[in-house]
Formats: sequence, structure tokens, C-alpha cells
Amino acid sequence: MAKLKIEIGEPIFGPKFMDGGVNFGLFSRNASKVILELYENFYDEKPFFSYELDKEDNKTGDIWHVYIKNIKDRTYYGWRVDGEYNPKIGKKFNKNKLLIDPYSIAVSGTYDFSEHQIYGYDKSTENDLTFSNKNSSSCSCKSIIVEDKNYNWEGIKNPRIKFNDTIIYEMHVRLFTMNPNSGVENRGTFNGLIEKLDYLRNLGVTSLELMPVFEFNPDSNINKNPKTGEKLKDVWGYNPLNFFAVTGNYTTGLRLGEQVFEFKNFVKEVHKRNMEVILDVVYNHTGEGNHYGPTISFRGIDNEIYYILEKDKRYYANYSGTGNTLNCSHTVVKEMITDSLRYWVKDMHVDGFRFDLAAILGRDSNGNWIGDLSLLKDIADDPIISGSKLIAEGWDAAGGYYVGEFPTGWAEWNGKYRDTVRKFVRGDKGQVGDLATRIAGSPDLFKKDGRNPTNSVNFITAHDGFTMWDLVSYNRKHNYLNGENNNDGTNDNFSFNHGIEGNTDDIGILNLRKKQIKNFLVILMTSQGTPMLLMGDELLRSQNGNNNAYCHDNELTWVDWSLEKKNKDILNFYKKIIQFRKDHFCLRREHFFTGQDYTGDGIADVTWHGVKPYSPDFSYDSHTLAYMVSGEDFLDPEHLIDNDVYVALNSYTKPLEFELPRLKNKSWYLIADTSKNSPNDILDKPVKVDLKYMVDAKSSIILISK
Repeated sequence: MAKLKIEIGEPIFGPKFMDGGVNFGLFSRNASKVILELYENFYDEKPFFSYELDKEDNKTGDIWHVYIKNIKDRTYYGWRVDGEYNPKIGKKFNKNKLLIDPYSIAVSGTYDFSEHQIYGYDKSTENDLTFSNKNSSSCSCKSIIVEDKNYNWEGIKNPRIKFNDTIIYEMHVRLFTMNPNSGVENRGTFNGLIEKLDYLRNLGVTSLELMPVFEFNPDSNINKNPKTGEKLKDVWGYNPLNFFAVTGNYTTGLRLGEQVFEFKNFVKEVHKRNMEVILDVVYNHTGEGNHYGPTISFRGIDNEIYYILEKDKRYYANYSGTGNTLNCSHTVVKEMITDSLRYWVKDMHVDGFRFDLAAILGRDSNGNWIGDLSLLKDIADDPIISGSKLIAEGWDAAGGYYVGEFPTGWAEWNGKYRDTVRKFVRGDKGQVGDLATRIAGSPDLFKKDGRNPTNSVNFITAHDGFTMWDLVSYNRKHNYLNGENNNDGTNDNFSFNHGIEGNTDDIGILNLRKKQIKNFLVILMTSQGTPMLLMGDELLRSQNGNNNAYCHDNELTWVDWSLEKKNKDILNFYKKIIQFRKDHFCLRREHFFTGQDYTGDGIADVTWHGVKPYSPDFSYDSHTLAYMVSGEDFLDPEHLIDNDVYVALNSYTKPLEFELPRLKNKSWYLIADTSKNSPNDILDKPVKVDLKYMVDAKSSIILISK
């Protein structure tokens, strides 16, 4: 390496390649001393270069900065930040800790949370008020300088799929292909997922929503499997250590920077197939945990700035339920989050984001909801980020529930849709009126200025909860193997086992469970809004009743690809019902229903029915609903002429005869009847039917006009 040349540098966050060198910048308002260290290898304990930044020359405002000429690509580095150590007033500086740069785009190695040297206090005492003199540079985790600006995207552009044409598939990179029967060469990696992209394209989904891919520590879980005694994992990745670095947990190399390029290769291959990549992002907390957690980055850089602290500043506010809460209303933290999102859009070419516990980003530093005045509004209005899909989980672990209250530009997971549909299909009373509202795109939540039905992300299942097969196979959660005495995971599943808890050979129960899944899909794919599916549900993947399987990296959570053949009937139904939605523009409206007849054909844009036309039964005891969506009545003058679509839902325990609405110069044709077995449950060629149709118990039908 040529001799390093040191200059003052510019007050720019993170490492930036500039004129044959790298500019380093780090924010810390309360530090008294900042040192930059460079390492030749990730496992080195001693740096080959160390530089203490001058308070006068190398600091502008609260940004410490230095420029180093002749530094090479893939150099490892870290920061040491000194200052007062007094946890009682929120100050936790410890110069013995080598800290990850918050703006680093790659991190080497993995953390072992049992190693005492990564804690700012003396871990052997379990007293966070003590001070640790142990040097943490012996840990393999260091920031990596990666030059990735010259990556060849081959001219492949983001597909820019409109929200109303979007079908989301929520998935986990590792768990999707980790099973040996997945048939891929690089199991559990971005490369392995590339090998399955044609499967996903053929399924018909448009957008892959990846569970967290920010750098995280899968070995941070301290619990053990009570059955095997094995240490459990933190597989899902919802405890980020950095908001810019793609994790090395899903790459084929040694985590030495190649993770950046393997992720880019993955995104490029997705875009080649005209699909999108949406990232599940966690900006509400970090993996540093509570006051007993390790000092890895933010805690050691400026604890009282990056985190929301309680009145007793020794402790962290815990709106996230994971030990700490990021101070998302602070200007520097807001800028870091915005810069992170811009990086993933501009440099990594991702298409959108789903924000975990996004309600926290709408709170001020005192925990109050401020919605349109918060970071949420800044993100939606950002000139680079705003063209991306923005999806919020509109609640948090501190009791905040703000579905429908997010600023214009945001879509939201619709938890009310999930719960109402589950209860109706299960057979609960008092659901029909609310079900109609949910099917119509939840106008009670989203019919506000600048918002439309596509802002409602409709789903039946997600990573957090039962799989679809477990939803119809279990009355209660079975989370004993999580090591938390079955106290974790929600109890409000609105599930039903249909006669036997869990596995059974009873063909009648198995067929009923499959029929209920088809009923869920009929409702989901004919509802206004943006549908989302869960990984492996199309194969009837089970987690044996575990509705919080975040800690298992084994056959319990791996997709079992032998089910592709075993349950090809359900897989076929998924493919066809997805295609049906794509074929019918009237199910993918960009405007809410008005109940008006725009064409004068006597049919409004939507009409509601019961067993008799135009006579819906919204009473408490009702178990039926039918609806007809016009194929010609649209607010949008650019609309496509479509078939009318009629759907009848019978969640009653007996067959019911539905009288169909009469049409002018058109007849009704059967598309789907969930009481039938494959392939007659959903037809390739529609069959003409009379004006009366017997809908079997616990069944649904779809008709189109021709």
C-alpha cells in the first residue's frame, strides 16, 4: 500500500471514496475524543493505522471528519469514541470499544454476545454501572470500506409496478431455500434465492418482500430449546446492527464485502424477471438491546442522542418491545434513516420498503404520535425515496395503533382486514358488515385526501403468526419450543382446527381445511387493495402451530419443497386465482367505490347481495355475503372494459341457494367453486350457469358476466 496521506476532510457522514482516498465522517455531539483505526485483516486485534482526530481541525459542528489518501478497497476499520461514562445520566462512552460506523455498507465477521469484551460495562459483574477495560477489537466484526459505485447493472431498470397491479410475497431469504430438498446449490443465500425466482414468477407474484437483510446477529438469542437443549437463534433478523450494511448471513463468502455484490446480483436478477424487491426495514430499534446489551455502535457513539431514554436515563424507552427505541425524532437520527433509505434506492436499486413497527417513526421524543409532522411525512416527501413503495406496520409494542392515520404516500398493513376475514371464514357472528367494508378497500380507514384502496395492504397471514395451514389446523398457539413457556406470540389468532388439533389423517377434515384456505384466497384476491401472501402458504407449509417461530432455523421453519408435489392442487389454485385477479381490472381499482352507475346500464360500480339479489344480510347472525363488481363503471376515464365479477360467500354450516342478479344481454359464467376438488375448483374455461346457484356449506363461488 502507498503511504497514507492525512488531510482534514469534509463533514460528510460515513466513508466516501474521493479523489483516490476515503473521507470518513462520524457524528458525536458529546464525545471528548474520537479515534479512527484501520485494520489489514478482519481478525486483527491491532490496527496498522490509528489517528486521533483534532477537535479544532477535524470537527465541524458535531461531525468529526478526516480524509485519508491512498487507502485501498476492502480495508477494515472502526471508531473509538471517548467521553464521560455515567449510565445514570445516559452517557456510555468507552474508548476500549471498537465501534461499527453507522454508515458502513458492510460489516465483517459475526458477534458472539457471550464475549465480555463487547460490553461497555464489566459483564462479569452484570452491573451496567461498572466500566469495562477490555478491548473489543479482538472481535471479528469491523466496518469494511467497499467501492461499489462501478457495479454493472447491465441497463436493467426497476420495473415500477403500479400499486394496484402489485401482489406481494413476504419471504425469508434463508428459510426459503435452506431445506436440502429445495434443490438449489447455495442454500439459504441470495444466490440460492436466485435459483427459485422462476418458481416465484410462475406463481404470479410481482413483488418479493424480504424479511430483514440489514446486518444482524442470528446468535443473539439467549434462550434454549427446552426439548433439545440447543441454543435458539434470532433467525428473522429484526434486531439490526446497522442500517446501511447488507447482512453477510445470506451470502456464500466470508462476509468480507462480497455481500454487497451478491445482493446487487440478486436485485438485478429479480428485475430481469419484471419483479420487484421490497425490504422489510427496522428503524425503530437496534440490536444493542437494553441497558445490559453490548456496546457495538450507537450506544458508544452518543447514547443519549441515538436512543430515547427514560426519565432515569440509565434505562431505555421500549416502544419496540426489544429493549430500546431509536430516537427517530432527532434531526441526526432522521437524517441517518433518510440517508439509509436513499442508499438502498439509489445504490442497491430496491423498489420499496415495509417498515416494522412504523408507528414509532411517527412519535416525538416523548412518545407522542405526531403523524404528519413526523419523520413519516419527511420520508413520503423525499425526492429520492418518494417514488418507492412505502408500506407501514401501523402499530407498535407500546400500544400505539394508527392504521389509516399515516401521511399521504404510505400504504399500510391492514390488521383489521386480516382479523375480520379470519373471523368470518371461521364462522363468527357479527362480521358481515365489516367484511363488506374490508372487501371495498377499507374506506373507513383510507378514504382521505390523496389516499386510495391500494393503500390497504390486505393479508390473511404474515411471518408474525400462523401459516395459512396452521390457521385452519390449530385452535391455539404451540410455542413451547421457543423457550418462553408458551408465553410469547399472540393469543388472538381467530383460528380453527376443524375438529382435531394439528395433524390428522381424517380426509374429511383435511378437505375442509383446504376448502377454507381457498375461501380465504377468493376473498383476498377479489378485494380492493393490495394483496400480500406469505412464503410457503401455497404449499401448505406448517410450523406445527408455532405462531412466533423467529428463533428456529431448522425443519420447523424451512420451506419443505416436497410439498410442491404433495399439495399441487392448492398450488394450482393459488396460481389461477392470482392470474384471475391480474386478468380483471375491476378488482384492482385506484378509486373507492361510489355506488353510482356511470354507464347507465343499471349496474352500480359495486352492489351488495345476500341469497337474494340486492338484499344483503348484515344482521348479527348472518354468515353470508355476495357482491357484484361492475366491469364498466369506473371513475378513471382511462379504464379498461372488463367482465362484471360476482362473488358469493357462504360461511354457514349448510348449503344455501343464491339467486343471481339479472344482467342486460349478458349471462353468468362460473369461474370458481371452492367446494369442488381440483381442477374443477377453479376453471380454465368458464361454464355458463342459471340464475340460481347452490353454494355449499363453508364455500365460495366466483362468476363473471359474458
